[in-house]
Amino acid sequence: MPSSPTPRVLVTAAFDQRVADELAADFDLTVVPPSGTGRSLADAGLDDELAAADAVVCELDVLDGPSLALAGKLGLAVSCRAAPVNVDLEACSRRGIPVATTPGRNADVTADLTFSLLLSALRNTARAEAWLRTGAWTSDDVFEPYRAFRGLSLRGRTLGILGGGAVGRRVLARARAFGMRVLVYDPHLPADTFGDDAAIVPLDELLAGSDVVTVHVPLTESTIGLLGTEQLATMRRGAYLINAGRAAIVEEQPLIDALRSGHLAGAGLDVYWTEPLPADHPLRSLPNVTLTPHIGGASDDVIVEHSRLAADALRAWRDGAPIPSVANARSLPAQG
Repeated sequence: MPSSPTPRVLVTAAFDQRVADELAADFDLTVVPPSGTGRSLADAGLDDELAAADAVVCELDVLDGPSLALAGKLGLAVSCRAAPVNVDLEACSRRGIPVATTPGRNADVTADLTFSLLLSALRNTARAEAWLRTGAWTSDDVFEPYRAFRGLSLRGRTLGILGGGAVGRRVLARARAFGMRVLVYDPHLPADTFGDDAAIVPLDELLAGSDVVTVHVPLTESTIGLLGTEQLATMRRGAYLINAGRAAIVEEQPLIDALRSGHLAGAGLDVYWTEPLPADHPLRSLPNVTLTPHIGGASDDVIVEHSRLAADALRAWRDGAPIPSVANARSLPAQG
């Protein structure tokens, strides 16, 4: 809880103007343009603003040890991310500063992109567009694209969702709207979580029973390499893999091998083991792969959502109420 009745808040994240205007009634708000470079706030030329700040809201800018040294009054940090990788949690915990996060800020748009990749992979839309733009469609064979880009319908096919969290649940809703049967792998959820909409099954059963598998599990030590050679071989021959989550969940070379051999019919990928994707990377030359440049969260709607969630955290802190989604809650003597 702040000591001042009108707490000073420094915002360096991209922030929705309407939310900022609403906050200005109760906070002394300083909003500066985000750098987009992941700089330390200590290097941002904001020494006076940091010194005066009771709270900081950041996304790409880094709240590290030197930044905290400048922010002697700081009582709350808000990271506009689901995982606050841009904040030194240990240093904040030592000073008793709660670090609030904005989970689910991009869940809807990531689910949308997942389905965009899924549809593109199964209906060959990216390949067909690229072919059309080359001028290859001619009156010599007007029906060539009908043969070359035949795809699959979603209705009646089985989607396997890895991870039943915020994104996975939204992908489930979209799949059901398309008439798909859905299986979910999530060892943390009760068997009846989704009722008749989806069955929660073991990983091997999901892989063997799905026409398409989408990846939405969080990146932890236990999920790195969750899909390797053995697991990809378990997938149905002719199945598709869609990953707009975390690249490291799937082992890179086994995926490439499965795509080259034809065991997997195709993939749609928005995340990569090395980013940017190198110019000579083999994925670039595989015709059965749809690629997008990590745009899962690239939406103005994400900014609106994380602004709203950050505002909720600021108001709760101001009022002495429990602050939602505090990443270092267990390291603090008391939340707030």
